[in-house]
Amino acid sequence: MRSQNEFSYGGDATVKRPELNKEVSDKDWDNFVYNRKSLRGKHKELWQHISGCRQWIKVERDTATHEIFKTVKAHEDI
Repeated sequence: MRSQNEFSYGGDATVKRPELNKEVSDKDWDNFVYNRKSLRGKHKELWQHISGCRQWIKVERDTATHEIFKTVKAHEDI
């Protein structure tokens, strides 16, 4: 088991970010930035290895128990 201080939470891995250089309505931007569900249970998240290689990974984790089910590189699907 690795120290949680070695990693930094980067957000929900299922959120679709707005496309770069495309016009985004205020409502769509507000939904992207502020309106998120705080789900309890199995969830897909982005994490950065801040005390090492600094790469991003996707983690499938239970938000209630903190059990980790799977990890993959950031560009891969869980």
